[in-house]
Amino acid sequence: MPERAPDYRYTGTPTNRPSPLQNRVLPTGEIVAHPARGRLMGNRGCIHHADRRLRVSRWRSPMWISCVLRWGNVRRDVMPLGRWTALFFLDEPTALAAGHRPCGYCRRLDHLAFGEAWRQAQGLPERPKAHQMDLELHRERVDRARHKLTWSAPLGELPSGAMVLWSGQPALVVADRLLPWTLTGYQQPTGLPARTVLDVLTPPRMVGALAAGYRPLVHPSAGPTGLRTID
Repeated sequence: MPERAPDYRYTGTPTNRPSPLQNRVLPTGEIVAHPARGRLMGNRGCIHHADRRLRVSRWRSPMWISCVLRWGNVRRDVMPLGRWTALFFLDEPTALAAGHRPCGYCRRLDHLAFGEAWRQAQGLPERPKAHQMDLELHRERVDRARHKLTWSAPLGELPSGAMVLWSGQPALVVADRLLPWTLTGYQQPTGLPARTVLDVLTPPRMVGALAAGYRPLVHPSAGPTGLRTID
C-alpha cells in the first residue's frame, strides 16, 4: 500500500512530527537532526516517509541544489510527501562540500557565475548546462556503494572556500588557514604548512570552479575571508 500523508494542510509547523527534523547537512554529506536551521536550503528530491523521517536513500536524482531560505512571501512545508525534502546548510562552502551547486532559479546569478567558473576551470568553449554539471558532479560525490568520495591535495593547492578533513573533522580553507567547522559556525583558525596533504571533501570540479574565481557565501562566524558573507 502507498504511504498516506497526515491529514492536515500546512499552516505552520505540524505538531505530529519529529523535532528537530533530520534535515541538516554536514560537509561530509551526512544528514543529521539539529535545532539550528542554517543559512541556505537545499534539495535532492523527496527522501522522507509520511512520518517525516528519512528513507534509506539520501537522494532521488543527481540534481542536488542549494537555495535561498526565503523566496518572496511564499512559506512552504519543508517535507511535503512525494514532492521534496528541504535540507539546510550552515553556508555555501558546506553545501558545495556535500555536492550541492547553486540553484538556477532562486539563485540565478550565482548559478551563472558558478557555471562560468566551471567552464573556465575545465577549458570548455561554452558554459555547461545544469544537467551536465549534475551528472559529472554525481560521479565525484559518491561511489557505487553510495559512500562519500574524497581526494587528497596539499593545502597550498586548494582555493579558499574548499572544505577538508583535518584531525578527523571538517574545516574550511581560507588561504593558508583552516577554520574548524561546526553546525553553528566556524571556530578559531589554525595555520598549517602549505605542503600539508589533506583529504578534500569538496568535489574536484567544484574546487576547480572555486580556483577559477567563484566566491561562495560564507557564514559570518568565519570572519574576514575574501569571500562573500551570507546574511
